[in-house]
Amino acid sequence: MARRRQAVTIKHVAADAGVSLQTVSRVINEEPNVRPAMKAKVQASIDRLGYVPSIAAQRMSGSRSYLILAINDRERTIADWKAREGRDWVDQMLLGGMLTCAERGYRMLIELVDTHSDHVERELSGAIAALQPDGVILTPPHSENPLITGFFAERNIPFARIGSRQDGPGIAITMGDRSNARLATQHLLDHGHERIGFVAGPDEFSLSKRRIDGWKAAMDEAGLSHDGLCERGDFGFDSGKLAAHKLLARDHRPTALICSSDQMTLAALEVARAMGLDVPGDLSLVSFDNSPIVRFTDPPLTAVDQPIAATASRAVELLIDSGKEPSPEEPVIVTGELVVRGSSGPVPPA
Repeated sequence: MARRRQAVTIKHVAADAGVSLQTVSRVINEEPNVRPAMKAKVQASIDRLGYVPSIAAQRMSGSRSYLILAINDRERTIADWKAREGRDWVDQMLLGGMLTCAERGYRMLIELVDTHSDHVERELSGAIAALQPDGVILTPPHSENPLITGFFAERNIPFARIGSRQDGPGIAITMGDRSNARLATQHLLDHGHERIGFVAGPDEFSLSKRRIDGWKAAMDEAGLSHDGLCERGDFGFDSGKLAAHKLLARDHRPTALICSSDQMTLAALEVARAMGLDVPGDLSLVSFDNSPIVRFTDPPLTAVDQPIAATASRAVELLIDSGKEPSPEEPVIVTGELVVRGSSGPVPPA
C-alpha cells in the first residue's frame, strides 16, 4: 500500500528556512516588519516545499483570523430548508461570500441565530469567542436588530448590515429595493396597466417599506392612484394567498400584481387560477427574488433578480478592507435587474 504523503506545515517551512514560526507567519501575512532578505529566504522554502498556508498559520500573528462570519435568522432559514421549496437565499449568499473570501485568502462560515431570542447576546458571544472573525455579515432581520448591531459595535468588530439603510454603526448595504420596485412597476406601466396591486412584506423588514415607496413613486409619476391596492404578507405562501385574494376579489380588481417574494407570487398565481383568471391574459404577475423555482411555473414568472451573491461579495470586500480604508458613510447599493418571462404582458382589453 502506498504511504500517504505527509502534509507540509508551517513547522517544516520554519525548519527549512532556519527561522522561527512567528517569522514565517509574518511573511505569510505580508506584514511590513520583515526584512526583504528574510522574506525572500522564507518564500524560497515555501516554494521549494510546496507549502499552502492554513488559517491556523495565518492566525499565528494574532492580528487577523482570516474568517468572515455570516449570521442568518435561525427560524426562517431552517423553515426554508425543511420546506424544500427552491428558496436559495443562503446558497446565493454563500456563493458570493465564499468565492470572494477565497480570492482574498479568507474563509466564510455561517451561524444561525434567533433574532427574537432572549439569549441572543449569549449566542453571539459563544460564536465570537470560538471563531474570532475579522468581520460579520448580518442579514435581515438581524441587520436592524439593535441588540445585535449594538453587540458588535461595542466590541469593535466590523460588520455589514445587508438590507438596512438605517443610521447607526456598521456598513449599510441594500439591494436597491426602492429602485427595483420602481423597475417592476414601470415594466407593467409600459404594458398599459393602470391598476397595479402590491403585496408587500412584513413591517419588521424596512426593505418592505422601501419597496412600497418605489411602487408608489412610479404610480404617482404616472398620475395613477394606488389607494387600496396594497396588502401585506410575511414573504410566505399562505400570507401571499390571503393578500392576493383580498386584492383580486375587489369589484375593480388590479390587472397586475407585484409580490415581494417568489412564494407570495406563487400563491397569487394559485389564487388567480382558482378565480378563473388567465396569467398573463387577465392578470400580470411580477415577483421579487428570482429563485430557481420561478422558471418552472406555468407560465414562468417575471421577477426582480435580487443580487444576493453580488451583495454578499461586496460586503466581504468592505469588511476585509475595513482596517485599511474608511467605511462608506452612505449606504452601499447593489442594484438588481428585472428578468422578463411569461407571467407579465399587456393590459387586458376593457
